[in-house]
Amino acid sequence: MSSIVISLKNISKRYVMGDETIFTALSDINLDINKGEYVAIVGQSGSGKSTLMHIIGLLDKPTDGKVMIEGKDISTLDDDATSTLRSEFVGFVFQQFNLLNKLTIKENILLPVEYARRKFDYNPSERADYLMKRFGIFDKKDSFPNKISGGQQQRVAIARALIMNPKLILADEPTGNLDTKTGDEIMELFGELNKEGITILIVTHEHDIAERARRQIKIKDGEVVK
Repeated sequence: MSSIVISLKNISKRYVMGDETIFTALSDINLDINKGEYVAIVGQSGSGKSTLMHIIGLLDKPTDGKVMIEGKDISTLDDDATSTLRSEFVGFVFQQFNLLNKLTIKENILLPVEYARRKFDYNPSERADYLMKRFGIFDKKDSFPNKISGGQQQRVAIARALIMNPKLILADEPTGNLDTKTGDEIMELFGELNKEGITILIVTHEHDIAERARRQIKIKDGEVVK
């Protein structure tokens, strides 16, 4: 059985008006990510790395090419099936944390469970407690996001990303809103998770962050730089 978690085949993303291509964000990208890898996609603003992240995370569709998830061509799936696959396949960690201030820390972590369309073979509430204890935020479980630090908020976001036991953690500039010390702590956490076998893909423009990964993929002008 193949160890490839996600495969991009000849992926292009163009923005078209009428018959004219206004902008080409990605051009003929070929990329495989294997189970258990720790990969960084690195590039400057406007390089196409965010577009690539959205396609890998099933948030956007390419103009050309195929996205294969564990050998399945997702272009054959309708929107509902794609949404279900996304919720089970990938956990997202964003630069802005994207937590809801009206929900407690534990409620934020459990939010993906509320939208899930399947039964769980584990207790999500118990898993949330485990993750909060592991990340040192259990004592904040009844607090609200605007009452805790940025580093704690990002730990909440990572716990939320892990609550569904995804195959891939996709982190977009995860240290962008953190000071250096807190950012280092978050990156160490990603390293620990990867050592446990979790596949991690980090999108960043910071080379020191990218160097934490085991493999770097450099994007420039919508193309992979060899």
